[in-house]
Amino acid sequence: MSQERQPLDPQARAFLEQALGEPPIYELTPAQARAQTLAAAAALGPGPAVAEVRGLAIPVAGAELHARHYQPHGARGTIVWFHGGGWVLDGLEPTDAMCRLLANESGATVINVDYRVAPEHRFPVALDDCFDTLRWVAALDDSAPLVLGGDSAGGNLAAVCAIRARDHGGPRVVGQLLIYPITDSDLTTPSYVEYAQPQLPMLATPDMAWFFGHYARDAADLANPELAPLRTPDLSGLPPAIVVVAEYDPLRDDGLLYAQAMRDAGNAVTLHHHADQPHGFFTRGNLIDAGAEAVARVAAQARELIAAHL
Repeated sequence: MSQERQPLDPQARAFLEQALGEPPIYELTPAQARAQTLAAAAALGPGPAVAEVRGLAIPVAGAELHARHYQPHGARGTIVWFHGGGWVLDGLEPTDAMCRLLANESGATVINVDYRVAPEHRFPVALDDCFDTLRWVAALDDSAPLVLGGDSAGGNLAAVCAIRARDHGGPRVVGQLLIYPITDSDLTTPSYVEYAQPQLPMLATPDMAWFFGHYARDAADLANPELAPLRTPDLSGLPPAIVVVAEYDPLRDDGLLYAQAMRDAGNAVTLHHHADQPHGFFTRGNLIDAGAEAVARVAAQARELIAAHL
């Protein structure tokens, strides 16, 4: 499934080498892994100023979620963003700088959602939180075009929410921004096999097994299309999708296969395959120039999707 790969981007390599010596995620408890992730996020640096940034409280079934609202001057449309972290890690801080850049470059309001995470809240809690959030945001202004986006596990949640919106009569979604999304639980694809052994401090297949083990309740969940959207019987009638794939990533084939499956079902898909980047580069634009460039490119395409529905 891989295209002709290029050497790992020197900036990405330098970023990864800073984490040499740290224990891999799969050897940690969720609490330890979260602490390690937040410490790494502090080194990312601040994102650009945005006209308005404020916190939100979003009511969902059984809880109230925190979210962060980024609104540039003259905002048109809304991007609802779901962060990565394997449904276990992260929160708002690791994606703050990226969301600021995304808002400014897209000219759209970005809402970054702090959904509940596993193992305290296993599948489908995160998914339900995200879909409830989508409906809540849509109810605020039903005239504003909505785009769904997310990275890694957040890309998984965005993809499944787009399918849910199609199957449940809305809300209407005009685009999907799927950044190295998790689309299946099959750990035998070529990219998963390639990263069965950790290489530098990059995401590796044992990390993904750890994430799945914390998120899924049982084997039936792992086969559920709402966890593994590549297994959805019918992928037709979905919003146009922008799919970003990193070559040095066990999730590479997840993104490539899902992009092709959506195309085969008749959907418009734009694929960006970054042949010299690792998993996680998109949210690290302050440290990896190609990450900021990728955000700007995806934001410009989101701007076009929104403009087509105003």
